[in-house]
Amino acid sequence: MNAHSHLYVALSEHGFGHLAQVAPVLNEWRRRHPAGRLTVQSALPEAVLRQRIDSEFTVVAGAADFGMVMVDALEAKVAESLAAYRAFHADWAARLAWQEALLRDAAPDGLLADIPYLTLAAAARLDIPALALCSLNWADILAGYGRHEPDLAALRAPMLAAYNSAVAFLQPAPSMPMPELHNAQPIGPIAALGQQRRTEINRRLGLPANEILVLIGLGGVDMRPPLEEWPTLQGVRWLTPPTWQTTRVDMPNWGRLADLPMVDLIRSCDVLLTKPGYGAFTEAACNGVRTLYVARDDWPEEPWLSRWLQEQGHGVKVSREQLTTGDLAEALQELLNQPAKPPVAPTGIAEAADWLERL
Repeated sequence: MNAHSHLYVALSEHGFGHLAQVAPVLNEWRRRHPAGRLTVQSALPEAVLRQRIDSEFTVVAGAADFGMVMVDALEAKVAESLAAYRAFHADWAARLAWQEALLRDAAPDGLLADIPYLTLAAAARLDIPALALCSLNWADILAGYGRHEPDLAALRAPMLAAYNSAVAFLQPAPSMPMPELHNAQPIGPIAALGQQRRTEINRRLGLPANEILVLIGLGGVDMRPPLEEWPTLQGVRWLTPPTWQTTRVDMPNWGRLADLPMVDLIRSCDVLLTKPGYGAFTEAACNGVRTLYVARDDWPEEPWLSRWLQEQGHGVKVSREQLTTGDLAEALQELLNQPAKPPVAPTGIAEAADWLERL
């Protein structure tokens, strides 16, 4: 794709991790090709897209996939998800026609999907060169939950065919294995890098400089623990989402820091308390921040994410029960005692941009 190319991006709205994966790549592509055109199709709020993607782009509202139907940030509704996939595929021809119409209207030179397979299938039918980019794919996530379903193979067939139709399926580290993809290309990690703003945060929130600041970010699916019942930990402050409306003095919210990018907050804290997810883990490791994460043992991607974080960065796993009760003192101490490692370099950004240029 050359300097004046039009790139069409199809983006899952299953949490914010897919946007966290794609945005640094789009920002690098636009840095290399300032005159390039960008169209983003997603059901994520436009304001959220514009927080992450630096340059001008056109928004096409419309979800090409749904991922998994979720109870909360950690738990999938398996029966409902399987029913949703059956309904989605029963209506496949009409959905494909809808997606093809959107692509014909946009007339892009190339397509990047993270990871709606419907859009990849439509691009293949229209001979639009396409790349897929993700640490997971919905066919393998579905297999992780529905391995005993009699129609699993039939459900996965169009998904795998669409993923395999791409020029390449880029797998940024850490990715789950994808044995049925013939076009998989491993690349380095992808993460945005933030600015260190701790002195400013302490000043604006009136925090002492010598305390441990823990940022609580459980991803795009809201899930609030009963923070009022958590014990107070000496020398620890919890930076909480504004929507949680905490009144405790040791739990300031980041509403007064709303003008700062989330990745700056991550970079500036000592610890991130989060759920296992690609964006959270790579942004923590690449910004040199330690991570407490809540067990999410049924999520098929989790073992690969956890292993990478513990090898490359700093991570300690806590249980759902510990999140509920606030019994986090020992885990926090264990995390802070881990020997320091240098931040991980997000080398996958340039690698993915190179692939876009070759597309």
